[in-house]
Amino acid sequence: MILKRFYDDKLAQASYLVGCAATGEAMVVDANRDVDPYVRAAEEEGLEITHVTETHIHADYVSGSRELAERTGGKLYLSDEGDADWKYAFAKDYDAVLLKDGDIFEVGNVRVKALHTPGHTPEHLSFVVTDTAGADQPMGVFTGDFIFVGDVGRPDLLEKAAKIAGTMEAGARTLFQSLQRFKREVPDFVQIWPGHGAGSACGKSLGAVPQTTLGYEKLFNWGLAITDEREFVEAVLAGQPEPPKYFAEMKRINKAGPAVLGGFKLPRRLAESRIEAVLDEGALVIDTRSPAEFAGGHVPGTINIPLARSFNTWAGWLTPYDRDFYLIVDDRCGHCVEEATRDLAMVGLDRLAGYFGTGAIAAWQSQSQPLQTVERVTADEVASRLRDRSVRVLDVRGQSEWDAGHLPGASPDEGGQVLHIPVGYLTDRIDEIPRDAPVVVHCQGGGRSAIAASVLQANGFRNVVDLPGGFTEWRAGGKPVEREERSEAAAEVS
Repeated sequence: MILKRFYDDKLAQASYLVGCAATGEAMVVDANRDVDPYVRAAEEEGLEITHVTETHIHADYVSGSRELAERTGGKLYLSDEGDADWKYAFAKDYDAVLLKDGDIFEVGNVRVKALHTPGHTPEHLSFVVTDTAGADQPMGVFTGDFIFVGDVGRPDLLEKAAKIAGTMEAGARTLFQSLQRFKREVPDFVQIWPGHGAGSACGKSLGAVPQTTLGYEKLFNWGLAITDEREFVEAVLAGQPEPPKYFAEMKRINKAGPAVLGGFKLPRRLAESRIEAVLDEGALVIDTRSPAEFAGGHVPGTINIPLARSFNTWAGWLTPYDRDFYLIVDDRCGHCVEEATRDLAMVGLDRLAGYFGTGAIAAWQSQSQPLQTVERVTADEVASRLRDRSVRVLDVRGQSEWDAGHLPGASPDEGGQVLHIPVGYLTDRIDEIPRDAPVVVHCQGGGRSAIAASVLQANGFRNVVDLPGGFTEWRAGGKPVEREERSEAAAEVS
């Protein structure tokens, strides 16, 4: 048996190729939209991709299963579990093999058994793999978003992201039962090959180790250690990170069937002088330069999402899916247009209508139009301004970060100087932010606050200040911190 793992750092997403050296057949599990690496790997190993499958309808990236099946001619194997709302709409068009709990299929000498493991989603399958050429016991399981290293899949996405009311607690109970069954039926020595690693929003405490064993996870994974259902439900729902808004769009796209791209098409470069017309039309323009460069001078109305590790995540949060948008890309970077295009396509943002080089910023200035800047301050300066009540502070971190500690002054009794709105929800809650004083924005260490400051400016806030050192600098300086009370279960898990 041949096994290869592929990992996308920006998505914190793992996919796999498993093949049979004897017959040359291979299967890809949980392919993302960039299918070239799977095709190349199969060719290098002398394999043909004959089977294409996925553990569930993904919420955090566009699936590449359909693209890969078209590219290679591989047969689609898709879940037929869950109710009518969780069926693959494109399965019939591809004559896909529909899988139920306990179904078995062969990839050469590799036996694959589908195990229904609902909870994260109703249709979720795990794939138990046995290399029959040398063994009659399973070697490992592709667990998708069911079991991770150190964590388990979150059951709240259907309610929080897909807006299907009343599914969160029911999903948690279902997940608990799936875990209990898995522990009973699967040997401890079996390897666990999860679909995500550290940094994914599909859980709250995922490990960075690429694989594990069931026996190890039973000892040290909190989700497998809890044996009381009520305790598990409370723990698994506590402290989950905010699901990006684009997760609902990913569910829709992956259920209906993603568009087949046939490769990533690069956008056209636009004349630098056109940036004013594009902004006047109301289009979103994303400046992908670093926060420091953006703060030093940018075209008013643009927002800053640096082309860094979290680029596709924040682009998915803040970019509309129903209209064209544009980028500003640093001319000094020889690969940034390709990287940005790929990152955007991975989360279904296919309406990239064009891009500008940084010369567009100079062109704006040449027309005697001033650039906008973002003032950057230290924690000491923020403390001083809070004492004389001359600013508002906007904390754009997640709820669990806020609960663990935040700047004092959030209560109405203290004038409500400190506000909390996670950056992903900023455009939806922009009217909650007063405009009668300067707004100091901070996150944990400066990345998200730079994005938030740009969003505020693009929405007409004239006096926006960024604390690039964030809450980390504030706390390191020994300044006062308030902490929210949380349940015992949430505290234990975090």
